[in-house]
Amino acid sequence: MVQPEPLEPDEDSGLDALLEQLIGSENVEPDPEQAQIRETLYNFGFIDEDSKREVRRKTLKAVAIPGHLVPFASRDLPVAKGWGTGGLQLTFSIIKPDDLLKVIDQGDDDSVNAVNLRRLIQRTTGVPITTDTTLASIVQTRHRVPEEPMREDQILVLQVPMADPLRWVQPYIERSTEMHAEMDYAPIWVYMYESVVQSGDMDISSQYPVMVEGRYLMDTTPCPRYDVPRLHMSETLYLYGAGREKRIYAIPPYSRVEPLEFEDFPFRTEHKPEQFCEKCGSTNTYLTRHYIEEKQGGEGRWAFFCSDTSYCQKHILMKTGEKAEKVSGE
Repeated sequence: MVQPEPLEPDEDSGLDALLEQLIGSENVEPDPEQAQIRETLYNFGFIDEDSKREVRRKTLKAVAIPGHLVPFASRDLPVAKGWGTGGLQLTFSIIKPDDLLKVIDQGDDDSVNAVNLRRLIQRTTGVPITTDTTLASIVQTRHRVPEEPMREDQILVLQVPMADPLRWVQPYIERSTEMHAEMDYAPIWVYMYESVVQSGDMDISSQYPVMVEGRYLMDTTPCPRYDVPRLHMSETLYLYGAGREKRIYAIPPYSRVEPLEFEDFPFRTEHKPEQFCEKCGSTNTYLTRHYIEEKQGGEGRWAFFCSDTSYCQKHILMKTGEKAEKVSGE
């Protein structure tokens, strides 16, 4: 068997020469072939295979016990914890070369966080990228569930900053674990009752607590309340990864997901029918407020736009097409 010739640093140039030999110099013109060699230095899906197997085992346990927080050994990634390491590890552990990936942040495909995470996944897997929710096989997201309904053959991976809904009322994780085991959720009911009495509302705009299959209390991540009804009896598998807190949990397809509510104070979303998107005119989507500055130096104003930019753009194209058909028909 012929042994490969070892890569040794030149005696004069030392470590710099070795790095240049491995990944190419930054001072030369970029060579596509050299760039391809540099990308193959990474493992498929960046993290090692043993780590991915461990994540998959814990994911299967999470799917088998809907809403239950499953501990896992969170790995270090080239992004700060709290910026999507949990979702990244889930995506890296389940993605295949024939998958089609979509990454969004706050519903936006072009935000800084979404672009950087998408670039890392694509460079270490080579999978194709899309912004169309209906075409993607895996959608990784933070804060939003896509506006368009997802199917059984798709997976939604959510990045989670804080996994335990009892954190609001119980800061000690050992005690909150016991509370989950004993199904002792009285403190969170008291917290919600006090919110209604003091402010006239649940006072929870995001991370709304829900009961999964009538057993486990679950955090819905920073998703707005508008997205909570989409979790109930959904066709899609929802996977939640909290890298900083080292927890994985899941909602399997067709699971009962019920938001906490009182008989005389039912759950309600923040949707307002009178508001509409100033780009596409939609009144049935989650809207975010943006400040618009006047070009002539006048006073600016606030405007509402769809949070899901891909859906908004598709809605605009659809309306433009309908308008063109009417004009051509005339």
